[in-house]
Amino acid sequence: MSLPWLATARVTALENALARRILVIDGAMGTMIQRHHLTEADYRGERFAAGFDALCAPAGHAHGPGCGCEGHDQRGNNDLLTLTRPDIIRGIHRAYLEAGADLIETNTFNSTSVSLADYRLQHLVRELNREGARLARAECDAIEAQDPSQPRFVIGVLGPTNRTASLSPDVSRPGFRAITFDGLADAYREAARGLVEGGADILMVETVFDTLNAKAALFAIDDVFAEIGARLPVMISGTITDASGRTLSGQTAEAFWYSLRHARPLAVGLNCALGARDLRQHIDVLARVADTHVSTHPNAGLPNAFGGYDETPEDMAAVLREFAESGLLNLVGGCCGTTPEHIRAIAAAVRDLPPRAVPTLDAVPAEAAA
Repeated sequence: MSLPWLATARVTALENALARRILVIDGAMGTMIQRHHLTEADYRGERFAAGFDALCAPAGHAHGPGCGCEGHDQRGNNDLLTLTRPDIIRGIHRAYLEAGADLIETNTFNSTSVSLADYRLQHLVRELNREGARLARAECDAIEAQDPSQPRFVIGVLGPTNRTASLSPDVSRPGFRAITFDGLADAYREAARGLVEGGADILMVETVFDTLNAKAALFAIDDVFAEIGARLPVMISGTITDASGRTLSGQTAEAFWYSLRHARPLAVGLNCALGARDLRQHIDVLARVADTHVSTHPNAGLPNAFGGYDETPEDMAAVLREFAESGLLNLVGGCCGTTPEHIRAIAAAVRDLPPRAVPTLDAVPAEAAA
């Protein structure tokens, strides 16, 4: 028997909004953080100023100069800013909401023990996810209070990690794996608990390059829902890695959907890696085969020689409007290189267009849904 919704009124509001119009997802978090030109000191804040977490120490240990706990440099650890510079993260959320976003993503893309191991901060997983969701929740509630007719929703983000369960990172050892399914599930389970505690409306398994990683995340999410006796809507967004039209683990958009259809997500889509023009054919495939909502939040074109993104808000909005005019979209936003200016233009471009009609296809076989 299916679990009840954790927040029935919020889910009803979301479903009603999806039935009426194309909903707008926010844009890039990292792009906006880069505008602040932060230093190592900004990332560390007071809590991590000495190179370790001043609020966390092993039993019987007293932190101090030369204690041996000095950790990794934190510059570039954008998720840590949720704790050390929450003013910046709140401001980015607010800018996207004011630009017209209906849904904003938590600053938790790398907040799993797998990814945080690079910074020796694995103990922060639950806190980062909980506080990331709380920051986004507070900004959504504040904007929604100004106009209750337009509800705003928090997407709790679960990123892909920096490991792949399907492929070997060592070409000389094709059978080797840097992580196991169970290891990934454990990492995602802890992150999902924090997102739920912080007040996320939706959980999104995002930028999926390896479908086995996504399966581990969905398995972990189901475990968390079982623990609390209730569930949240779930979104899945994959990434086509290059001109081959496949994910890193080798699947086309259609195969990606059928591999994950049993999870019955609120929405399935594609994000990152490519610009909107290059994603068009793959979103078209999803729109034809998926009996759920379809989303896309592409990059602002392909990166240039300096790692930047050149596609203007107007150009990107025009391409995505054509997606909507062709009946492909239920949710749309931006990924790398996009800004509030992009989201404002995209929101305006799709405002007068109806959402894609979700088709009724063959039922998922009982054995696949089990």
